[in-house]
Amino acid sequence: MRIGIFGGAANDGTIDAMVAEARSAEADGFASYWAPQIFGHDALTALAVIGREVPRIELGTSVVPTYPRHPMMMAQQALTVNAASNGRLCLGIGLSHKIVVESMWGMSYDKPVRHMREYLEVMMPLLEGKPVSYAGEEFRVNGGVSVPGGSRPSVVIAALGEQMLKVTAALADGTLTWCTGPQTLQTHTVPTLKAAAEKAGRDATRVIAALPVCVTKDRAAALERAAKVFVVYGQLPSYRAMLDKEGAAGPADIAIIGSEAEVAERIASLADIGVTDFAAVEFGATADEINDTRNAVKSLLK
Repeated sequence: MRIGIFGGAANDGTIDAMVAEARSAEADGFASYWAPQIFGHDALTALAVIGREVPRIELGTSVVPTYPRHPMMMAQQALTVNAASNGRLCLGIGLSHKIVVESMWGMSYDKPVRHMREYLEVMMPLLEGKPVSYAGEEFRVNGGVSVPGGSRPSVVIAALGEQMLKVTAALADGTLTWCTGPQTLQTHTVPTLKAAAEKAGRDATRVIAALPVCVTKDRAAALERAAKVFVVYGQLPSYRAMLDKEGAAGPADIAIIGSEAEVAERIASLADIGVTDFAAVEFGATADEINDTRNAVKSLLK
């Protein structure tokens, strides 16, 4: 199982801070650095900069929403970032959430699975350098992109439900999950994706699991902090559905909290259920917690 770090500077730090995060992750030996796309820096633009400054680590978006970016534009930008980073981009994309798409962007969230299927049917050929002539319900596209030095990045989808996992298996390379606990990964995410990929005759079984992580001597305080820091995710329907599958009251219940040995053991056990990559969302509150959490995650590097 490959081990990566989920960056936090994209929302409340500078570009220099993001570069420093990625550089630190690379120096520590991690396989990947993941930049979120929320309401701070644009993740793909930032990763293009990071790709020129930090030479070896895989750089992933977690995740870029599809609705505000036409699939041709997404392909063009992703190819550009992959050219800038010498082929190290993992393009993570997702739907975002109905409340964001409709209430903030003023767009329709009708038939999200169809939206993602059509989006990928347009974008994936473009990433492979092929022109597209496409007439769907949502997208009607005729054209192509040409990015010298660009190559097709790995593409993963923030797929949680069964139908989205099936679309992912048919058209992309795997999934990137959040707020999805180990039981749900084992009984729902991994088997659904694997079965759909096998049916489609494709190798689309990369499973990147992101979870909150904290090494601490004060478990109760860490749980209380996790409940506050991640509270919004328990209120969003797609994540709420995954928490319900897990039998979790909220995101704090799936956070990986404990001693260094306990944290390392719980992360390592994810490999046994088919998780191919783990992205640690570190949330230590003190210098000791921050240092000990990073050491626990580093102990899993091979």
